[in-house]
Parts: sequence; structure tokens; C-alpha cells
Amino acid sequence: MRVLVTWATKHGGTAEIGEAIAEELRAKDLEVTALPAEDAPPPDEFEAVIIGSGAYMGKWLKAALEYVGQYELALRQRPVWLFTSGPIGEPPRPEDEDAVDIAATMHATNARAHRLFPGRIDRKKLGFAERAIVMALRVPDGDWRNWDDIRAWAREIGHALAKNRAEPAPVNYCPWDVGGRW
Repeated sequence: MRVLVTWATKHGGTAEIGEAIAEELRAKDLEVTALPAEDAPPPDEFEAVIIGSGAYMGKWLKAALEYVGQYELALRQRPVWLFTSGPIGEPPRPEDEDAVDIAATMHATNARAHRLFPGRIDRKKLGFAERAIVMALRVPDGDWRNWDDIRAWAREIGHALAKNRAEPAPVNYCPWDVGGRW
């Protein structure tokens, strides 16, 4: 089974999460392509897609949103999972799904699930405005990503895909497609 793992990242932390997810899926004998969203091929070549983005000010990055917008119909025809990297601090702030506005993206992709993973801060990689915000919020440098949690989630996806291999693919219902006409 061919799986695409793609992401948008600003400072590399989300890319590292995407690569860890891809590594776990490869361990499940899945054929995985892992690329940044701006370099990712159309989803038509894959049986499943995992899309992630860093979150800034509660929003996904432009490259991930553009990928979803460009391929929305194709994404809705296959299993899709979403992940966000971003909340920081101890405990991660904010602590829940309200940390990112993901509802429209969930709907656009008909995603099976969304996971929010804590992120990391390395002031040396931040621009002036980003450093000012981090200072104002009194956020310390650190890496709050839980690699065990990330890998466990990827294994859950691998199990779901293995189950899908054994079952016939579901027919997706598109409410505006009546009799094959738009």
C-alpha cells in the first residue's frame, strides 16, 4: 500500500514529526513517500495520505493549506489523517484541540482523525518578530514533542491501513454529486 506523509514546517520541527511517522509506517511494510507539502505529488498516486503542519497563531501554514485546497476532492476519496505541531511550554499551552483551527481542513479532507502534538522552540532559529512573541509569552526554549506518543499514533494508522487492505474500499458519498452530474 502506498502512503504519502506530507507536512508544512517553518523551522523543521514538524518535518521531524513527519519523518518519524513515515519511519513507523515503513516498519509496517507500507510503501511511504515523505515530503514537504510544497514538493508533494498529487494524492492520486497513494492509497492513504497523512498531512501535517506547524501551527502559528492557531493556524496551519500556507503550504499545507494550499495542498489541501488544491487536492481536496482527491483527498476525500482516500483515508486521510491530519496532525498539527505547535503548542509549547509545560504543560503545553494551549492544552487542547482549541490550539489550532482545524475544523475546515478536517471537513475538506474528510479526515479520519486529527492529532495535536506539542512542538519545540529554539530561539536561534526564530526571526525577530517570532522572538518578540516568545519573549512576551515567556516561553522558554525547549522541545515538548513526545516521540513515544507520535510513534504510537503512527502505529495506530498502520494498523488501520492493514485492516483496510483486508477489506474492500468504502464508497465515499459526495452530497453534491447526483447521478454522476455536478
